[in-house]
Amino acid sequence: MKSKPIIYHPSEDSFLIQKHIKEYAKGNVLEIGTGSGILSQEAAASDNVKKILAIDIQKGVIEHCKKTISNEDKKITFKQSDLFSKITKTEKFDCIIFNPPYLPTNPRAPDITIDAGKKGYEIIERFLNEVNMFLAPHGTVLLLFSSFSKKNIIDECIKKNLLEAKQIDQQHISFETLYVYAITKSSLLQDLEKHKIRDIHYFAKGKRGLVYKGVYSGKPVVVKTQHPDAITLSTVQFEAQWLKKLNPHKIGPKLFFATEHFLVMELIEGFLFEEYLVTQQKKEILSMIKKLLKQMYLFDSLGINKYEMNHPDKHVIIRNRIPVMIDFERCRYTEDPKNITQVVQFLSSGRITILLEKKGIHVDKQGIQNAARLYKMSRNKENYDRIITFIK
Repeated sequence: MKSKPIIYHPSEDSFLIQKHIKEYAKGNVLEIGTGSGILSQEAAASDNVKKILAIDIQKGVIEHCKKTISNEDKKITFKQSDLFSKITKTEKFDCIIFNPPYLPTNPRAPDITIDAGKKGYEIIERFLNEVNMFLAPHGTVLLLFSSFSKKNIIDECIKKNLLEAKQIDQQHISFETLYVYAITKSSLLQDLEKHKIRDIHYFAKGKRGLVYKGVYSGKPVVVKTQHPDAITLSTVQFEAQWLKKLNPHKIGPKLFFATEHFLVMELIEGFLFEEYLVTQQKKEILSMIKKLLKQMYLFDSLGINKYEMNHPDKHVIIRNRIPVMIDFERCRYTEDPKNITQVVQFLSSGRITILLEKKGIHVDKQGIQNAARLYKMSRNKENYDRIITFIK
């Protein structure tokens, strides 16, 4: 039996966001979660709007809108889609309208038209994580949400996705406050897109900025951005300088290019150091450790210190059995580099030796530390080779 669709009938939130459609809707418009269709109808009434795509997750809602909404000028096209799932990434919209479900889900009385997830913001978060791929460079998102949706989290999600929000309206109703945001792409996001970087997604928060994943020239890349509050020399410029010096030695991710505000480099995917020790066999682990020590010896020979190597688990990714170092903001030229000795200290620590012993690999702690002290006095190939003999 065909289930009856749940139509969200216009309410205070619908009318609040509707007030701003005439000002912001233009060109190619997308409405997500069209429900009754009144927002798409409002947009269609504007001479500034050329066409509208109105989508909803419920097929029955789309069928209802097609039957009940007057669409004589054929501006509105209706389509079933869960957010952007059925929209091609090449299509860009000058205005995206979203009056989403924004209340924490009540398992006792589920309602697809108002349930946003357990915490009340999950659907909005999904939307914000994807919207920049579909928004035109100078387009605007009209987003409505409630104080029950946790405004601070939505604000943070907007920033993480390199978007900027302006609160253009609010209304207090009973126990909640409704907010309407006009959201646009930040200048940084527009700059990244001008440099042909696509599919940009928030990846992680670093100590000195934010990290994003994207695609450049058909290849997956990492984009590191400068922290907006930083007042010192740009760390992204600093890291870019080191990658330019180290890439010819086949060290680090390939640097594609860098500007004052961001750098774009190859995405390295693989195992973290300790994960590799747990999942791989003795032969592969020994080979990886020797390759890592060889890179550290090269660093020492170049007079460069990479300060994080006493805990390489956070700064080394093993890809195709080869350790690839990442994060070069703290590299420095020095007369007393400590890369080998840092790694030796790590390998001879109790937690790591236990992991290695489980794989049948023995680290002679006293022997390797004595060899490291000798190496520190004279950093030559003979003393470097001696260190390796204490890992079997």
